[in-house]
Amino acid sequence: FSSSRQVSSSAQYIIQHFTAATGCRKLEGRVKNVFATGKVTMGMVDHVDDTDQLAGGGRSIGTGTNVAEKGCFVMWQMVPDKWLVELVVGGHKVVAGSDGNVAWRHTPWLGAHTAKGGVRPLRRALQGLDPVAIAAVFSSAQYMGEKCIQGEDCFVLKLAADQGELTERSDSTAEMIKHVTFGFFSQRSGLLVYLEDSFLTRIQSPGTHPTYWETTMSTRIHDYRPVEGSGGVMIAHGGRSSAVITRFGDSLLKSKAGVPVMTRMEEEWSIDDVAFDVAGLSLDCFIAPKDVHRKDEDDLDESQLDWRSSTQPLERS
Repeated sequence: FSSSRQVSSSAQYIIQHFTAATGCRKLEGRVKNVFATGKVTMGMVDHVDDTDQLAGGGRSIGTGTNVAEKGCFVMWQMVPDKWLVELVVGGHKVVAGSDGNVAWRHTPWLGAHTAKGGVRPLRRALQGLDPVAIAAVFSSAQYMGEKCIQGEDCFVLKLAADQGELTERSDSTAEMIKHVTFGFFSQRSGLLVYLEDSFLTRIQSPGTHPTYWETTMSTRIHDYRPVEGSGGVMIAHGGRSSAVITRFGDSLLKSKAGVPVMTRMEEEWSIDDVAFDVAGLSLDCFIAPKDVHRKDEDDLDESQLDWRSSTQPLERS
């Protein structure tokens, strides 16, 4: 019991250090909405590695592309649980939003659809852009110890979705097996400097073999600076994110030389402008599109939804 209480107090100390370092307590109860704009550069590589490559050596099988695309994004948030982000990259536009009750996405390949499960924080906001949300999300985290990340000594906090949350985000053909998030907080500055989460989904239609989709996303967060007119509140103004999607299962292994199919995407992002309490931002800005609907029949679309909508815009609603 004493060990559990010590772990809990360690997590609370880390969050208190973080809120003091960012000054985000000044925003609570005072700021009603946030607006941010930024730039992104994205690149994606599709590749298949043979068994030697997976073991740490050997050669690559198949072809891959790595074309960098530049774009921009705009994000609005309103307390509580209302947000909207628009991302334009390479001529394509992706929109994700929440009206406080339902989270939804609109992509060129799937159209508009609701996100499974309850409303969750926007991942981009957790990348150092919304310190209030970061403190709230990790307030119930488990302290895992210390780790050095790219030369920075960090405290590690862990969050894991419980079975009820996993069930809410599953359906008859797509089962969410796990979703784990780690936050790495600098021992020196107290700031969140690295964010990593991974989730595993099992896809199976009647009469077919199961396919598994494992997505691991990691974000290096830096360039914390005070927001003008905020009284010294610090947010991250830059970072680099990486997502690796691995697809494996009997059907894929038989068709792809016996190895998993892997896709890697990287994104470098920077914040141009941040403003609090923007005049004219109303609840109408967060209303979901009329054609939002839940897709429950097409298994392929569901599998695309799981990784496309969480890696291309790097938003996990």
